[in-house]
Amino acid sequence: MIIVTRSTISESELDHIRERVEALGLRTHLSRGEHRTIIGCIGDEALLEGISLRSMPGVESVMAVLKPYKLASRDFAAEKTVVNAGFGAIFGGDAITVIAGPCSVENRQMLEMTSAAVRSAGASMLRGGAFKPRSSPYSFQGLGLEALKMLADVRRSVGLPVVTEVLDTRHVDLVAEHADMLQVGARNMQNFALLSELGRVQRPVLLKRGMSATVKELLMAAEYIMAHGNPNVVLCERGIRTFETATRNTLDISAIPVLKRETHLPVLVDPSHAGGDADLVAPLSFAAIAAGADGLIIEVHPDPEHALSDGDQSLPLDSFSTLMRQLEPFAVAAGRKLRLPVAARDSTGSQSTPAMTTTATL
Repeated sequence: MIIVTRSTISESELDHIRERVEALGLRTHLSRGEHRTIIGCIGDEALLEGISLRSMPGVESVMAVLKPYKLASRDFAAEKTVVNAGFGAIFGGDAITVIAGPCSVENRQMLEMTSAAVRSAGASMLRGGAFKPRSSPYSFQGLGLEALKMLADVRRSVGLPVVTEVLDTRHVDLVAEHADMLQVGARNMQNFALLSELGRVQRPVLLKRGMSATVKELLMAAEYIMAHGNPNVVLCERGIRTFETATRNTLDISAIPVLKRETHLPVLVDPSHAGGDADLVAPLSFAAIAAGADGLIIEVHPDPEHALSDGDQSLPLDSFSTLMRQLEPFAVAAGRKLRLPVAARDSTGSQSTPAMTTTATL
């Protein structure tokens, strides 16, 4: 259930409403917007039948939320959520944000070369796998802690914030220590223990849709993270498994406007994993921006032919630079602009502290 308050509500009236609801055993979630404030009531709504919420001072309307996801629902938020991962890597709002980098961190030289190139081309965040979940136990599994340290070093030297995948609840604190955003891969989208643990840390989370997951299941996964205390979730459509074999996965373009209708959370698209072919990355990127995506995450490698993982879908450095130039007119046509990277270090050379969540007017 959500309680929509009047624009003239006072802080004391707001506190009174929350105290009455919480006294009945429910939790409240406050979402402040520029023009209105919404109080979300989380728990057994039958407990509210004994009080008249509509008659309380400051209340404009009361509505039931029938969707199983509450905190992730667009109804539950006064405005769109904008997630700030630090260093100017902002997801949501009026600009398109691009994340780029190698599938796996292979060595420092490759990582430094790639990060410098993608930043120069306009990417706002660096991706790179430290722990790699692979279908075959004999495939390259990533460099682990060594890769995390490389990512942190390159972040300081090049000036790009970092996102990398976390696979295990035991690694959450370790990855959070070295990265600015933690990624949940498609295979872990319904790893509820991991999602719950990520709700505990104050780092933004990039949540990828499972290859066989519905939109509802994706939003319920986001709900797990948010219900455990972390509102900074960015959703990612990366293609789903269908009968089609011409591409690695099938990019569900329709999921983008559906998610924008259903949730206030930012929505990214991964055209690399969707198509599985470097030649498909550009057209899928254009389609994603046209459909309303808030950003892209793209695999880039200086020598895709010799990449240790996902070389077929990785763009060479020059091709990524070309793609970034081509994206601009699509962003403009969609009423957006491309977000460019900003200086990432303060005068001492240390990482700036990210503001975790801000909002933009609907």
